[in-house]
Amino acid sequence: MQEFMLLQILIGFSVLATAIPKPEGEPKPRISDKEPSKTEHFVNSQHNPDYDHEAFLGEEAKTFDQLTPEESTRRLGIIVDKIDKDKDGYVTGEELKDWILYTQQRYTRDNVEHQWKSHNPEGKQKLPWSEYLTMVYGDMNEHETENYEKFKDNSVSYVAMLKKDRRRWTAADLDGDDALTKEEFTAFLHAEEAEHMKDVVVLETIEDIDKDGDGKISISEYIGDMYDGAEGEEEPEWVKNEKEQFSMYRDKDGDGFLNFDEVKTWITPSDFDHAEAESRHLIFEADTDADQKLTKEEILEKYDIFVGSQATDFGEALARHDEF
Repeated sequence: MQEFMLLQILIGFSVLATAIPKPEGEPKPRISDKEPSKTEHFVNSQHNPDYDHEAFLGEEAKTFDQLTPEESTRRLGIIVDKIDKDKDGYVTGEELKDWILYTQQRYTRDNVEHQWKSHNPEGKQKLPWSEYLTMVYGDMNEHETENYEKFKDNSVSYVAMLKKDRRRWTAADLDGDDALTKEEFTAFLHAEEAEHMKDVVVLETIEDIDKDGDGKISISEYIGDMYDGAEGEEEPEWVKNEKEQFSMYRDKDGDGFLNFDEVKTWITPSDFDHAEAESRHLIFEADTDADQKLTKEEILEKYDIFVGSQATDFGEALARHDEF
């Protein structure tokens, strides 16, 4: 369960580009316009599939919800047949892992293609930072951002967004010419998937959780990022478990905080395989006869688990009319 939570945390910190028209005089946000789900990811220590469905589907969730149960089940069954490569009637862990990797790569490819065409309409070999800056942030000057209070509202600091974009851009720009090739642009958009971008992902994680700005994460900040209980409310068991994880495993030096290296070990462990962890999680949830492989019937029986999974692009594959 800890590995699955880590997978979702990593995905949550991934920054996705959008190509929406910017209002006059205001920058165009690069981050996803899909609002985070308000549904708790874990309820009483149990994984809540509705979290994945709402948090990662966005507008696609509405399309999916409009399908009848019969049609949704039919479409999921077609996906199961595709996953079962050897057509032996069983989905193994390896087949499920391969499918999850395929959906991950397909999402990345599709997203990069869309964003590259949107931000580079002339089809140049490289996209200069100056052109990206103008297209996304309008008349903001990156060297005078401290004076741009007009670009702030109650929920988003465009100044902070620009600074994060600049840092990502520089890290992704391997040849240092301040212009990104399509491959470098892929690392810019999907930093969590590029080895040389790991430090940037760690910094963004710390900045997101570190509310007092001291450059490290306290246990209250660590828990507060996942749970905001009312005063006097008894802590759920999973919160107690997370506090134990923080003290016993995350905080290596025992000083009560997570520093850069400790956060890096937490969110980008060298031996962690996202697809394998997700595959194991799904088999654990759906394997009723404990034979370590899944029949179509077992998968359809646990339908809600799979539509909140990367196995179906978090349900998006079920809404693609061209695949069915």
